[in-house]
Amino acid sequence: MASFDQAEGLRRLLAGPKPRVFTFLSALREDEKSGMLVNLGVSLARQGNQVLMVDARASENSVGAWLNASHDETLLDVARQQRTMKEAVKLVAAGLSVTMLSRHAWASAKLPQESARQLSRVFDVAANKVDLVMVDSEISADDAFPLATLDDSELVIQVSADPDMIKAAYGLIKRVSNRVGRRGYGILVSGASEKEARLIYTNMAQAARRYLAVPLHYVGHVPEDEHVRKAAHLGRSVIDAFPKALASLAFSRLAEHLAMTARSTLCAEGVPELGVSLGM
Repeated sequence: MASFDQAEGLRRLLAGPKPRVFTFLSALREDEKSGMLVNLGVSLARQGNQVLMVDARASENSVGAWLNASHDETLLDVARQQRTMKEAVKLVAAGLSVTMLSRHAWASAKLPQESARQLSRVFDVAANKVDLVMVDSEISADDAFPLATLDDSELVIQVSADPDMIKAAYGLIKRVSNRVGRRGYGILVSGASEKEARLIYTNMAQAARRYLAVPLHYVGHVPEDEHVRKAAHLGRSVIDAFPKALASLAFSRLAEHLAMTARSTLCAEGVPELGVSLGM
């Protein structure tokens, strides 16, 4: 088994601008979050971006399961020199790849310090081969991410119009901010009109600013659309199965602006206020 080249990893890190890593947390059901991530990833790749999706949850409904990623070929295995990067990163479609952080949920969070550093280096090398990284993640009982380097990524919270989900999303922001301190969070609203999404965002942003002293940023919204569920039943993304559906248009526009954010060097904190209309 070829060893992991740390010197090459360092050269890649120093060679150019660091790619944008978006870590997604969700107050919604697992399948709703994974469906959103898959559709967004496909949309980004369709627009010419090189996208790596990282499953940091390793559950039966996480993004790795949706994209048939191997639980026996993970980034942690690469860090342990048991697999190569080529084996761990699976090409799903043109421009879109997927990998597992570890084969068991939270295995990466229980590593010895040196092993955790090695996994972070492997993650950085994988990230530097693409334009944009999307991490399907969650936080532990002590409010930590599965990989410490995700503390410095762009954090996006998925929420719906359901009052309980709004409360849960706010709770996620509070928990993370209590541990990592003041930083920005992006808000992505699913299953709502633009008017509803803007109102949800505004109310959350006011509360977060007042009680947590943290800024929230409106990322966008995806409207309720039965075509998303129909496409999932077909095992396809909605943009492939129903390219003219409202949700397909929404994901395409959201992808355009996330890609723009990823290319921007002007955003110093969190996801910027995009002001994007994603509905029709």
